[in-house]
Amino acid sequence: MKNSPWWRDAVVYEIYVRSFADASGDGVGDLQGIRSRLPYLAELGVDAIWLTPFQPSPMADGGYDVADYRGVDPLFGTLADFDALVADAHAHGLRIMVDVVPNHSSSAHRWFQAALASPAGSPERDRYIFRDGDAPPNNWTSVFSGPAWTRLPDGQWYLHLFAPEQPDFNWRNPAVHEEFLDILRFWLDRGVDGFRIDVAMGLYKDADLADVPPSEEGFQSRSPIWSQPEVHEVYREWRKVLDSYPGDRAAVGEVWTDTAEDLALYVRPDELHQSFNFAWLEAPWSATAFRKIIDDTLAAVTAPTWVLSNHDVVRHITRYGEGSLDPSAGLARGRAALLAMLALPGSAYLYQGEELGLPEVKDLPPESRQDPIFARSKGELLGRDGCRVPIPWSGDAQPYGFSPGGAGPWLPQPASWAALTAERQAGDPASTLAFYRRVLELRRSLRGTLPDAIAWLEAPGDALMFTRGELICVINCGEEAVPLPPHREVLLSSGNGEGASLPPNTAVWLRSA
Repeated sequence: MKNSPWWRDAVVYEIYVRSFADASGDGVGDLQGIRSRLPYLAELGVDAIWLTPFQPSPMADGGYDVADYRGVDPLFGTLADFDALVADAHAHGLRIMVDVVPNHSSSAHRWFQAALASPAGSPERDRYIFRDGDAPPNNWTSVFSGPAWTRLPDGQWYLHLFAPEQPDFNWRNPAVHEEFLDILRFWLDRGVDGFRIDVAMGLYKDADLADVPPSEEGFQSRSPIWSQPEVHEVYREWRKVLDSYPGDRAAVGEVWTDTAEDLALYVRPDELHQSFNFAWLEAPWSATAFRKIIDDTLAAVTAPTWVLSNHDVVRHITRYGEGSLDPSAGLARGRAALLAMLALPGSAYLYQGEELGLPEVKDLPPESRQDPIFARSKGELLGRDGCRVPIPWSGDAQPYGFSPGGAGPWLPQPASWAALTAERQAGDPASTLAFYRRVLELRRSLRGTLPDAIAWLEAPGDALMFTRGELICVINCGEEAVPLPPHREVLLSSGNGEGASLPPNTAVWLRSA
């Protein structure tokens, strides 16, 4: 059996706190709701949970506008609730990772309020990025649409790469470094097992605030905005703090890059433990695309991390189904992609509800939408609310067990979700939930015996076949069935894979002959 840190091959389950489970009855998920569902998560078979921000916030961006990094928003509970959640999770064998948001704070944060009350050039303003001028300091635009600069009545501009309520910190100020080192210690002292770092490549900006060349506009492109070399020293500082605590505390970065080689710079031995592999998330349904990403990732990164969906993107079964004439293709492909992903070396991150086969909700009424992207783009961009609709747990009508007493959830749930509740799927061996439980149980039984490398087999058509020790994985992205390679037994199929060939939109795990 391999003896390696837990995070190297863990399956981590992302909980979007507002939408997972509501114990208070106000229609918004909370920490006590998560506590009540820990047995479900333990039975599912994940190793850890990652909580999106639950700290005090005006909720201009669903909690990613943090007003106090050392507390719990009353919407979600109290610090005592958080401590109880950590204790209960650990008792269930689950580790806990929490979000940390270091690129920007809320405009309601005491530091920014002090900056607004202080003159230009003051130490208070130097914690953020303020500039003089009759026009915006450069051509940068917000990730959420619109300008990235807002002008104050005194004439100065401040930078916000996201919403105006999210001013960017000035990481060239040592006080910002010290503040976040203390924030990390605050949560580590409360027993958290690690952190997910929001916008991890964005902390430093070009010192001269140079314009972005037109050819380099985009969230992940190298530019004066993203992946400045100084950012790596931050994570060297953070790594020392994490390593000073027992129990293999870990950090995973939300790092959007153009290449696997760029990604690898963030996960050097003295920096972050992991970084999300968004190339896998963004890949089309294609064996050729999957193979290139697998090869590039395994060549560049020693501890790869795989992910199909999260709270910022369209759910993958909807993405995979777009353009197909078969209405069941998205779900079939999603199950197959999961099986392929979990056969690869490294760790995997799941997004709440994917184990239920939840699709993206595209028809939310405009008045329900809360994502600032929708408002700032004047409705041209739907934003991310469609993947954040609360989980359906039980029953035949909204709120499907999400809230006690039948309170309406903060985003409406579709009537079609009556067939997708966890309660209904738990009793159906053919359900997506049952499939996830089987594959996670099988992966857990195999992972300690499998090597950290794969070998490719010749595969016909638009299919992939690879071995990892005695495990063979085949995924068929084509339109015709493909013959299976020689094998001793079928371990698990995402569909009907018990014969001599594998149907389209299906993956299978085999034990080698």
